[in-house]
Amino acid sequence: MTTPQEKAAAARKAAEDAARVAAEAMAAAEAAEQEAAAAGRESAGSSAATGAAAEIAAGYAFDGPALELGTVMVDGVADPGARVRIPLRMMNRHGLVAGATGTGKTKTLQGIAEHLSRAGVPVVMADVKGDLSGLSAPGADNEKIRARAAETGATDWAPSAFPTEFVSLGTGGIGVPIRATITSFGPILLSKVLGLNDTQESTLGLIFHWADQRGLALLDLKDLRAVITHLTSPEGKEDLKGIGGVSPQTAGVILRSLVNLEAEGGDTFFGEPELDPADLLRTAGGLGVITLFELGQQAARPALFSTFLMWVLADLFQTLPEVGDVDKPKLVFIFDEAHLLFSEASKAFLQQVEQTVKLIRSKGVGVFFCTQLPTDIPNPVLSQLGARVQHALRAFTPDDQKALSKTVRTYPKSAVYDLEEALTSLGTGEAIVTVLSETGAPTPVAWTKIAPPRSLMDTIGDDKIKAAALSSALQGKYGQSVDRESAYEMLLASVASAEPPPESTPAPGRSQQEDDSAAERIMKNPAVKSFLRSAASAAGREISRSIFGTRRR
Repeated sequence: MTTPQEKAAAARKAAEDAARVAAEAMAAAEAAEQEAAAAGRESAGSSAATGAAAEIAAGYAFDGPALELGTVMVDGVADPGARVRIPLRMMNRHGLVAGATGTGKTKTLQGIAEHLSRAGVPVVMADVKGDLSGLSAPGADNEKIRARAAETGATDWAPSAFPTEFVSLGTGGIGVPIRATITSFGPILLSKVLGLNDTQESTLGLIFHWADQRGLALLDLKDLRAVITHLTSPEGKEDLKGIGGVSPQTAGVILRSLVNLEAEGGDTFFGEPELDPADLLRTAGGLGVITLFELGQQAARPALFSTFLMWVLADLFQTLPEVGDVDKPKLVFIFDEAHLLFSEASKAFLQQVEQTVKLIRSKGVGVFFCTQLPTDIPNPVLSQLGARVQHALRAFTPDDQKALSKTVRTYPKSAVYDLEEALTSLGTGEAIVTVLSETGAPTPVAWTKIAPPRSLMDTIGDDKIKAAALSSALQGKYGQSVDRESAYEMLLASVASAEPPPESTPAPGRSQQEDDSAAERIMKNPAVKSFLRSAASAAGREISRSIFGTRRR
């Protein structure tokens, strides 16, 4: 029989158990409510992010053909449906790809070149570091690449190779050798290569003018060296005075700079056959041909490399007809390591670059500059660049911070991103993008995950590049140097004609009149005849020069 005390203890225990169960139930209910609330907040945040991405992507929804860059990212999440694109018809409004080393600029350029090639647009690129040769080979196919392609909206991604020409600056590289004549290069660009100051650049321009007036073709370095040597010699003293304002000392400085350039291998670049711009405007099987320029032996003189590319651009400007606004560009020109082009450049050089970039779009040519900092590009040129693809910037120093602040101010306002924070937080293969829409208005700022290239993201190796160059149709046209009669030979002939003939006794049985006079013997010399013909027609053959002082074709 249970005592009252035992009943009371059992009742207390039952009450305690009930209270514990109730407390556990309450705790479980509270936990469920918190989880539901968290899920709701996450869903709301995701919806907000998706809404922001869609709003940004709406600014990139164009009617005509466009290059696919990647997809919009908001709060670290890429939306595959929110595409970031550049209208193909606006690619001749130029652009900038910038960012610190290792942030993915080269792969972005590779992807842009691929899209242009697929659209049938030829591309010229500077392969400064030698890592763009992979454009000629299909890319690696693996799960990681496929996942990134899906994440960046490239649903049709597949490994692909693109028609690629490998050319080298001068004869010391592994590609097809490409040259320019001194006459065609002009005094302003040559002054940039030689590192001349403004006074010396002006003097070089006068020397070019003197040679042009006399019909002296300046094809290679020895021609220009011969002209300056003549002008600084006792025989050429009067000619030097006739130019006006040219001191022998300044001419001597230019001559020494030429000798140094020649000693460093620059003589392999200047000469003939000269590059024909038409060879850059080719397609193959409906794809635009990508021409990759490598430095060759000019690695020690990167300024020569970048300045040569500027000469190619100026040559295109002079030879191509006006086309106005077109559905797609005739050519897109990509300057990698663009800071080399503007470093220590003269005022005249910068003015001509600005003029070229401003006017060449009407010839159907687009120009993209690639560098680490937007501040590497002079403001008058930067203002001409419609597309901006900015990879991560570093702000480790006060100068870096200043450059970052200047960069932020060049972008449209964004309600979605804190641009100063975003530009230092971008991951590899991510960029802040704004381009010109089809109506010419800037698109919204988009934090973009860049789609992977379809070609090989690596070099194919020197052996394969050499083999491709040797089998190229350009090899037969440019493979062998040509050294025809020019200023060097003409000046030698003029010196020979000025030398007094040796005295001789008439041969027995012949009169003095029967013998050729010294003047007649000299006049029969083919080299002298050529020189005199050149001098006689100098006024009619003075070279017409325009942009950068380059020869008009």
